[in-house]
Amino acid sequence: MEINEILKEASALQDELCEIRRELHRHPEVGFDLTFTKAFVKEKLKMFGYAPAETGKAGLIALCGGKRPGKTILLRADMDALPIYEEADIDYRSETDGRMHGCGHDMHTAMLLGAAKILKAHEEEINGTVKIEFQPAEEIFQGSPDMLASGLLENPHVDAAVMIHVTAGLPLPSGTVMVAGGGISAASCEQYHITVQGKGGHGSVPHETIDPITAAAHIHLAFQEINSREIDGHDYGVFTTGRFEAGQASNVIPDKAEMWGTIRTTDPDNKVGELIKKRMEEIAKGVGTAMRCEVNVEFYDFCPCMMIDNELSADILQYMKELFGGGAMNLSVISGGKPGGGSEDFAFVSHEVPTVSMFLVAGSANDGYIYSQHHPKVRFDDSVLHCGSAAYAYSALRWLEK
Repeated sequence: MEINEILKEASALQDELCEIRRELHRHPEVGFDLTFTKAFVKEKLKMFGYAPAETGKAGLIALCGGKRPGKTILLRADMDALPIYEEADIDYRSETDGRMHGCGHDMHTAMLLGAAKILKAHEEEINGTVKIEFQPAEEIFQGSPDMLASGLLENPHVDAAVMIHVTAGLPLPSGTVMVAGGGISAASCEQYHITVQGKGGHGSVPHETIDPITAAAHIHLAFQEINSREIDGHDYGVFTTGRFEAGQASNVIPDKAEMWGTIRTTDPDNKVGELIKKRMEEIAKGVGTAMRCEVNVEFYDFCPCMMIDNELSADILQYMKELFGGGAMNLSVISGGKPGGGSEDFAFVSHEVPTVSMFLVAGSANDGYIYSQHHPKVRFDDSVLHCGSAAYAYSALRWLEK
C-alpha cells in the first residue's frame, strides 16, 4: 500500500464526493427519521460492492476485508442534521424548511462513502476487517447507544474505533487534520427540563395569581451559586438554560413557565454531574415552595465524556503525519491539553473499545468561513472531502497492518 496511491485515489473521487455531499445537504433529516438519507447511503454502498446491513432504528453497517486474519477497526460517520433554518449563502441550500446540515454530518457521510470505495479497491490487502458505520441521531445522543444495543461492536468484534468531525471558523488552513490526544477530549452532556406551575390570571391583579415567571427567574439566578460556591475550582462543570418559555400575552400572568438546558462536565465518573443535578433539583423545588409554585425537574438524554485511547491516538497521529505531513497536528497541543466543552455521542463507543477522534478543518476563518457549527449561516469547504476519505481509509489500512 503506497501513501501516494491512497491520496491519488481519494483526489480522483473529489467531484463525486462533492456531488454526494451537496445532495445530502439539500435533503437534511433529523434524529432517527432518515428515510432519504439512509436509502441514499445504502444505494451508494451497494454500487460500491457492499451488502449493507440495517442496524438499530436507522443505522447502516458495511464490512470490508475479512479475507486475511486480523483485528477489526470501526470507522464511523453520523448522518443526521439539525432542526434549524439555513441562512448560508450557497446554491445547494436545504430544501426542507427548519432543517439544516449545520454540523457537517453531510460532509462526514460523503467522506466515509469515499473511504468505503477506496477500501473496496484494496480489500485483498486488508489484514483483518474494516467495519463501516453510518449512524443516525448523533445530535440527540441516541444514535450510538441504539446501535450499540443492536450489536454494533460484535460480528465481528471491534478492536478499535475512529471518527472524523469537520470544523469551520478556526484560523487554520482548510485540509488541516487534528488528532485528539489521549484522555478526555469532550465533555459529558445531559439535558434538563424544568416546569414551574403557578396560577395564572389578569396582569392587573397579580395578588390573585401565583406568578411562575418570577419563580422561574429566581430559580435560574439561584442556579449560578452552584458553580460559584459548590463545585471545586479544579473541576469542570457548567450548565446552561438555553430555552425559557412562559405566557402568550403581555397582560396575562400564565399558569406555568418552562426551562430547558444542558449540564456538561469532564468527570468520567460523572460525580460532578450528579452533584449539579442534586443541587439543581433541591434549589428549584426550594425556591418554588418559597414562591408558592409546584416545580418538576426532569433529566434526560445523557451522553458521557469522550475518552481517547493514548496508544491509538499516537498511532493515528503518526499515520496522519505520514499521509499529510505538516498538515497533521496534535489537537491536545493546540488546545493546551484541555478537553472541549462540546459533546459527542460516539463517547458511548469510547467507553467500550479504544477510540480516537480526528478533526478536519473544512473552512478557515482566514478565508471567510467565519461561522462555526450549529450556526444557521455556517458553511463548509467541501474541497477537503477527499482529505477526509483518505484519512479514514489510510487510518484503517495502516492500523490493521500494524
